[in-house]
Amino acid sequence: MLQLDDLRSSLIVSCQAYPGEPMRDPRTMAQVAQSAVIGGAAAVRVQGIADIQAARSAVEVPVIGLWKDGQDGVFITPTAHHALACAHAGAHIVALDGTRRPRPDGLSLHETITRVHDHSNALVMADCGSVDDAVAAARAGADLIGTTLAGYTDERVKTSGPDLDLLRELTASGLGVPVVAEGRIHTPGQARQAHEAGAFAVVVGTAITHPASITSWFAAALAP
Repeated sequence: MLQLDDLRSSLIVSCQAYPGEPMRDPRTMAQVAQSAVIGGAAAVRVQGIADIQAARSAVEVPVIGLWKDGQDGVFITPTAHHALACAHAGAHIVALDGTRRPRPDGLSLHETITRVHDHSNALVMADCGSVDDAVAAARAGADLIGTTLAGYTDERVKTSGPDLDLLRELTASGLGVPVVAEGRIHTPGQARQAHEAGAFAVVVGTAITHPASITSWFAAALAP
């Protein structure tokens, strides 16, 4: 089983393409994951069963897998079925919605995490949006807490960069679970700030693996 301490102070790269984009292909995302590992990524985060399988074949580092189903509410690995499918596809860590919102299958977060632990060797990363989410997710048995949903629920204002205040609150709260910084980390400086705020590891996605967004930043800077 994966030893979480191997990810301490590391960079995790999220390799995901949005629906309808040319790069939305498991083989392409696996190649992106390979490139990220060459650059120093200690783990990769990928979306979709085919992408998880492709990434497992392409890289030797841990794969954090999720399955997005829908666009609103609880849609990041929303049910136990989704979570187990990610685990059985080869994800070392299953990332799922770790908020306190009702889950589509009616199961509690604790019940969902327990099923993953009982029926696979995968660990669970709970994507949270607030301190209360993180406390509840830790009590529910999550192995990792992510700040992924900070600013995307009604509990916190969406910051322009990473929610460093939330990171500091979580790392000072004695959760007893590693806290991973994720969300709107667009520069190496912001990644360093997240690390200094107490993050166990840092996830960067768009700024590394999403050419359309990166190009738009430069185009906007040059626009009259």
